[in-house]
Formats: sequence, C-alpha cells, structure tokens
Amino acid sequence: MMFEFRERKATEAAARLLELGGGRMAYMKLIKLLYMADRQSLVETGFSITGDRMFSMEHGPVLSRLLNWLKREAHPSAAWRGMVSPPVGYDVDLVQPLPAALATLSDYEIDLLATVWSNYGHMDQFQLEKYLHDTLPEWVNPGKSSDPIEVETILRAEGWTDDDIAAWSEELNAASSMSRLLSGSVA
Repeated sequence: MMFEFRERKATEAAARLLELGGGRMAYMKLIKLLYMADRQSLVETGFSITGDRMFSMEHGPVLSRLLNWLKREAHPSAAWRGMVSPPVGYDVDLVQPLPAALATLSDYEIDLLATVWSNYGHMDQFQLEKYLHDTLPEWVNPGKSSDPIEVETILRAEGWTDDDIAAWSEELNAASSMSRLLSGSVA
C-alpha cells in the first residue's frame, strides 16, 4: 500500500523536529526521527504523517523523497526550501521560526513529533542508526542498495492481524476511490 506524499506536512514535520532540536541537526538524524514519527503514526492510526515511501538502506530505514531533498539529490519544494536549509556539511538548519499554529499538522501529529523528540532526540545519528538496526524488524540490510519497506510488514510486526490489515487496506482503497470520484478524476 502506498500513500500520497504530503509535501506540506512533511515540510512542517521536519521543521518542527528542527525547532525541537534547537534549529540545527545532522540530516541523517532528522531523517531517522521523521521515519520514527511516520512509523508510529502508521501503527497508531493506519496513516503516516508524510506519506513518503519507506526504504531499508545500509544505514537504516529512511523516507525516500525526504532523504533526497535533505541531500539535495532532488529538487525540494518551495515550501521545503523556505523552512529547511540546504546541508552545510552534514547539518541542516531551520530557515525561519515556525508559525505558532502549523497549517497542516494535526494536534496528534504535533504531539507525536514531540514524543519522538523526547524519546530519541538525545541520540546522535549514529546512536539512532544502531538503535533502529537493533530494534526494527522491517529493516533488512540491503548493502549498498536499497529495498522498499512494505507498510504491511510494519503493521504485522506491531501486532496487526491479516484481517486488520485487509480491513485497513479496503478502507484506504474506498477512501481513495471516493477522493478521485469527488475530484472528477474517475471516468
């Protein structure tokens, strides 16, 4: 199951974590924290915050598009460039202070990001890498390559049954069909 990438939420989530970290952070730490927030949201609600694709890479699980944006291997959105600096060495900075009320993040998502920061923000990127390697069953070392992480793998690892996953998938497909119908993209 793939989600639609939510560019604005992804940007605000990254900016929120940067703010919690004092405005500067190693981009590999940021991508790990974003992964943990997306993963936790997925397990608790059936939805990720960012909608980004998850991959196993040599240094742990990542969110694909956001990693490419952080490393500037792909052109980030204007919103991203307005909130997150290009890397200087291996660090990125919060470009401007966040508005008091974030436009797209829900209260749940803001609280979840704060919890992720509280639980893992004290770790550097290398400690996070080791922790994720040792604790996340969905991560498999692909060597110098990358392997997609299927959402269903995470859900099963966290106790969702096949029936739970089937019902969740059916609900997502119905919602997606309804959204396309309402937007006029279904013939």
